[in-house]
Amino acid sequence: MDMSITESGVRMIDGVELTPKQVGLDGPPVFASVEDERLHRKQKLAGALRIFGRVGFGEGVAGHITVRDPEFPDHFWVNPFGMSFRHVRVSDLLLVNHSGEVVYGTRPVNRAAFVIHSAIHQARPDVISAAHSHSVHGKAFASLGIPLDPITQDSCAFYGDHRVITVQGGAVVFDIDAGKELAAHFPTGKAAIHQNHGLFTVGETVDEACFWFLSMDRSCHAQLLAMAAGTPKHIEHSMAQYTLEQTGFPLAGWFSFQPLWQEICRTDPDLFD
Repeated sequence: MDMSITESGVRMIDGVELTPKQVGLDGPPVFASVEDERLHRKQKLAGALRIFGRVGFGEGVAGHITVRDPEFPDHFWVNPFGMSFRHVRVSDLLLVNHSGEVVYGTRPVNRAAFVIHSAIHQARPDVISAAHSHSVHGKAFASLGIPLDPITQDSCAFYGDHRVITVQGGAVVFDIDAGKELAAHFPTGKAAIHQNHGLFTVGETVDEACFWFLSMDRSCHAQLLAMAAGTPKHIEHSMAQYTLEQTGFPLAGWFSFQPLWQEICRTDPDLFD
């Protein structure tokens, strides 16, 4: 699918201009109150965590997705420490401030989740949601200390829009200053490969951050397979850049998440509890 937006704001899919009604999805909803927006963000967060669990991204207590609170931007919602991704409900989510204090919820927060994600949220006001897990292909690829190559259409969504971070690589990041150092090496872009650790993705919505993580992990998997088989051919710069512009913008990430959201809503209705 080739989805883009023209300079006039018209949506295009596979070169065909479509109205929002024809597309069937008019982008992230706009809310009349912060209470409604907060509930929506929490629902998407619980659903995204369930999806991570479904695809096998859980590894013990590692991994977290966060979303900024719409009313208190220096607070974010996050999954509880030691709870299975596949069991998270809206009512289980924790609200944490940038001092690491749980201001809503009764369970503990993962120290690494607070240290890294709070640093990213503080350093980047553009980031509403951030995702990280110890996915197998992501951490395998991260051990190489190299960027993702433009060898598939999907990987081009990250072309020139991700970073390789070497600082604190391989260490469990518990120190606040270490988290800030990591975030300082991620000032722009939708994704980061933290050497010897794994992947981080960010977005303007939970939908976007979650989809970029899923897609990047699969792109890492594809590159590992291609490198094992031979020497992958790179997509030429202008074509890779064009594909980035057509598929790598925030609305495209949000839109691509919707089939996953539809599935999890149907199979896991208890996530809304």
